[in-house]
Amino acid sequence: MLKCLECIDMKKTGIFAAGVLFGTAGIKILSSSDAKKVYTNCTAAVLRGKECVMKTAAAIQANAEDIYAEAQQINEERAAQWEVQGEEPEEGCEAKTGGQPDAGCEPEA
Repeated sequence: MLKCLECIDMKKTGIFAAGVLFGTAGIKILSSSDAKKVYTNCTAAVLRGKECVMKTAAAIQANAEDIYAEAQQINEERAAQWEVQGEEPEEGCEAKTGGQPDAGCEPEA
């Protein structure tokens, strides 16, 4: 019977037992009410951060839409000026803008 015990490495067995002990204690600590409060507060902070980021993203999107709409309006006004004068924009302007006048192709007043 003693020969059977000689095969067992006590160091490895002790390390295994310590791991089980620490693992069990860790699970108890992580599932305690204090730990749950910490998890809850951290989750609430993340949700507040998400809310702030979403508000900022919505504001940026609204500003981008306004800028785009104003740019389209400017292009439409310039195109109308070209039509009133009865002239076509220079060929370089058409090539760059697809027929829409740009800053370098303004009609003479």
